[in-house]
Amino acid sequence: MTAGDTVLKEYLSKLGAKESVPGGGGASALSGAYGVSLGLMVCAFTSGKKKYADFEPELIRIQEKLTKLREDFLKLSDEDEEVFYPLSKAYGLPEDTVEEKDYKETTLETCLSNASMTPIKVMEKACEALIYMQQLADNGSKLMLSDVGVGVSFLNTAIEGAVMNVYINTKMMKNTNRMIELNEYARKLLLDGTSRARLIYEQVESTIKQKYDDGDKIERNKVDFS
Repeated sequence: MTAGDTVLKEYLSKLGAKESVPGGGGASALSGAYGVSLGLMVCAFTSGKKKYADFEPELIRIQEKLTKLREDFLKLSDEDEEVFYPLSKAYGLPEDTVEEKDYKETTLETCLSNASMTPIKVMEKACEALIYMQQLADNGSKLMLSDVGVGVSFLNTAIEGAVMNVYINTKMMKNTNRMIELNEYARKLLLDGTSRARLIYEQVESTIKQKYDDGDKIERNKVDFS
């Protein structure tokens, strides 16, 4: 199943079905694709505006970067499915002899490592995307700030979702050194990415949210439902 060519309704139906793929890893990658797509929308509405002329050269670069990242996220969503299949088959390998046990253990370790690297790549891409979302929050169209905030939320979800798929795979590893290496790197990406996302989100929220003092009254129109 190719995420880039699948109708959304069909994908969601499969995601909610009693099937192993697509799963949380692929969905996390698609969350990243949603996030950068919203960033691209901000670019589109900012581009060509006289008010943001000085930002235009950098805006073009950001647009190119986000376009590439969207393709990367779609490919990683498919890759998440691809790395699952050999892992699922490895669990079913025979282990009746010492040789078979050794082969199964070696194969499982390789498959688990590969299955962990895909969500790590999702996290890396999401962290990179947040750099460009920060620039859009600072210099992009002020009318599109809410979309920056929503895009950042999707990227944050991509990071938090992907790290779950790292941990569930490394948990099964017998190679403790490799497990620690992957977990520590994933944890660093998690902390760096979510911290950056939170700062951008709070910046956007602070800018677009209506400010008022405790003594102020917020008038609301009364709607007659009778």
